[in-house]
Amino acid sequence: MKKTKVIGVGFHKTGTSTLDTVLKHLGYKVLGAKTELAENLLNNDLDSVLKMTKKYDAYQDNPWPLLYKEFDKLYPNSKFILTLRDSEKWIKSLVNHFGENHTEMRKWIYGVGHPKGNEEIYLARYKKHNEEVMEYFKDRKEDLLVVNWENGDEWEPICNFLGIPVPNEPFPHANKGNYTEGMDKKKVSKHSNIFKSIFKR
Repeated sequence: MKKTKVIGVGFHKTGTSTLDTVLKHLGYKVLGAKTELAENLLNNDLDSVLKMTKKYDAYQDNPWPLLYKEFDKLYPNSKFILTLRDSEKWIKSLVNHFGENHTEMRKWIYGVGHPKGNEEIYLARYKKHNEEVMEYFKDRKEDLLVVNWENGDEWEPICNFLGIPVPNEPFPHANKGNYTEGMDKKKVSKHSNIFKSIFKR
């Protein structure tokens, strides 16, 4: 049975590695980042870019999130998953990982090829993309799922969205520390306060 196409439309560093792991676990053949396509995209050569998508049934990371309208036309009845992350944590992660390292793919996405020193430009593009995706699907909510791993989203919303049984095993967080750091700190603080109250007695 042919699978419904699933397109991850969240920007990189929003938990796309986790989405990749989840979709593969659910049996999807996933096409990940293809930064070498930057030249094609900068030259508006979308035909050659989209041609390579035919052999796959799921997509995540650059450049695929930016091509959701093209996917929607090319593969009707597809499902789209928007991964979100706190914007300040997101830009901090980008700067930590990429700094002043320039790539043509990031230039295509943001207008400038590196995040360090261009944080406001990157944040504006990130927020605009998320708003545009939600606006595009506002009358087709059954086709768009919004998830945020920081908020504890796991198997259930994705499996319900795709009509797949929920696996009876732990959710496969990838790079978990990157987006649960704040949650972990809250837990440590909570536990520290509990211990302090005990020893004060």
